[in-house]
Amino acid sequence: MSVPSDPNRLAPDAAPTRPASFLDAATYGLAPNETPLLDDAPTPTKSSRLDDAATARFADVYRRLVAEIEKAFVGQRELVLGTLVALFSGGHVLVESVPGLGKTLFAQALGRALGCRFGRVQFTPDLTPSDVVGALVFNAKEQEFTFRPGPIFTQVLLADEINRSPAKTHAALLEATQEGAATVDGQTHPLPRPFFTIATQNPIESEGTYRLPEAQLDRFMFKLVADYPSADEETQILVEHGKNVALSAKLDAIRPVLAAEEVLELTSLANDVYVAPQLFDYVVKIVRATRDFPRLAFGASPRAGLALVQGARVLAAFRGRNYATPDDVVPLVLPTLRHRVIMSPEAEIEGRRVDDVLTALLRSIETPRL
Repeated sequence: MSVPSDPNRLAPDAAPTRPASFLDAATYGLAPNETPLLDDAPTPTKSSRLDDAATARFADVYRRLVAEIEKAFVGQRELVLGTLVALFSGGHVLVESVPGLGKTLFAQALGRALGCRFGRVQFTPDLTPSDVVGALVFNAKEQEFTFRPGPIFTQVLLADEINRSPAKTHAALLEATQEGAATVDGQTHPLPRPFFTIATQNPIESEGTYRLPEAQLDRFMFKLVADYPSADEETQILVEHGKNVALSAKLDAIRPVLAAEEVLELTSLANDVYVAPQLFDYVVKIVRATRDFPRLAFGASPRAGLALVQGARVLAAFRGRNYATPDDVVPLVLPTLRHRVIMSPEAEIEGRRVDDVLTALLRSIETPRL
C-alpha cells in the first residue's frame, strides 16, 4: 500500500500487524468516529497568519510531497508522514529498521522534493568527529589554517547507521541537531537552513552496534520504526525497481515542490495553529504519567511535551485545519515517547515492549472534550 494522498485517512482499513501502529487510532481504544473533536473552529487571533488559504496550502504541499516521493519510494507510510511532520516542526527523526528497506532512497527523494541539498554520512567504528563536522586545514599559500566543512553542512542529512560508531563520534550531531551549528576549535559555524537530520540505526541487538546515550536520543523529535513492506508493496518494489536501472533515473523524475525558503516559511506558519488549553493539559498528563507509570523506570522530559504539541500543530495543518485536536496528538505519542522512556528491569524480564506499555498508559488517560 502506498502512502495516502489524503492525510485525513491515516488509519489503515485492516487491523495493524504490529501491536501498536502510530497511524491507527483504534490501537489506543479510540475509534476515529468516537474521538472527541472540537465542535467549532476557534476564532484566529488578530496576529494569526494561518487563514483558510494557508491551511489549504499546507494540505496541498503534503499531497504534492507524497506524490513526488512516491515516484521513487514505495510504501512505508508511517515513515513518510512522521518524517514530514518532524521536518515542518523543526525537529529531527531517528529511524530504526533492518538494512535494505530503502531509507537512503527515501532521504534522497525527500531532499529532491524539498529542493534542498542532500548529504550522507556513513557511520563506521573508525569514524571521527572531524569526519562529520569538518576540520581546520593548513593553507600553505596563505600560511594559515582554514576551516574545511564536513558533510554535516547540508540541508537534508542522512546519518546512516549512527549506532555503529562510538559515542564520541555520533555526539558530534548533538550541537548540530539542537543549535543548528557546529563548533570547531572554538569557532562556531552555522549550518544551512533548513537543517534536517534523518538518523538511522539497526536494531540494538544487531552485531557491532552501540547504544545511543539518552541525552542524544532526546534530541530526536521522533523515533520511527520502519517495518518490512506488505506483500503488495514488495511486489510493487520488484515491478518498479526490479530492472538493472540506476536509481538516479528514478530520482531525476522527482520535481521540487518547495524551495528551502518556503520550508522555513511553512515551519514558521505552523506555530499559528491553535491549541486549546485543554489540549495542553492533555499533553502534560501524558508526559507526566510516564514518570510514575508501572513498568517504566524513567519518564520523559518536558521536551517530549513540546514535540507532541508542535507535531500536533503540523499534523492538523496537513489535514487542512488551523486548530489541533486530540486526534492530532494521539497518533504521535508512540514516536515521541518510545525513545525517551526506559523500561523497568521487571518489564524487560517479562518481555514487555515499550510500545505496549505506552499504549496502556495512553488508554489510562481520559481524552478531553474540547
